[in-house]
Amino acid sequence: MKLGNKLRRLRQKRNLTQEELADRCELSKGFISQVERDLTSPSITTLADILESLGTDLKSFFADDDAEQIVFSSDEMSLKEDSENLRGYIKWLVPNAQKNDMEPVLVSLSPGGKTQVISAHEGEEIGYVLKGKIVLVEGENSYKVSKGGSFCLHPGEPHYIENRGNETARFLWVSTPPAF
Repeated sequence: MKLGNKLRRLRQKRNLTQEELADRCELSKGFISQVERDLTSPSITTLADILESLGTDLKSFFADDDAEQIVFSSDEMSLKEDSENLRGYIKWLVPNAQKNDMEPVLVSLSPGGKTQVISAHEGEEIGYVLKGKIVLVEGENSYKVSKGGSFCLHPGEPHYIENRGNETARFLWVSTPPAF
């Protein structure tokens, strides 16, 4: 288990330098630096001493206080509206999804709207049409997908999605790795 980043945040939260923490624990500044960079691991006794100097204990340190956020409100989602060709919007459903393996977005395209061209890449993309009809264009091939339909793509060529219909189209698009 890597401890360094969490220890560094605790130290900085207490406004201590590495040298001040080292003095309190009777350790060297170099050792504290190596622990914070995960280059070395302290013994349990030494870790307990470091944590005591930081005003906490082993149980609190290993408690999962930094639980990853699972549920997001619409206020936390990012929205990009009406670029030159989009004629609609892209809504990022998970904030900071670029750090994840996948990136889910909700896309709305008005008639004549088109997403940006995405280069060929490793990974996969899936989509589900919630409203209207879209055309998935990959290289020289195009595929029509209507409401209730889906697609799964292993993008070996540049690709994009457009709305050639007369009504707004809305679809869920998930890419791995993140591409938007």
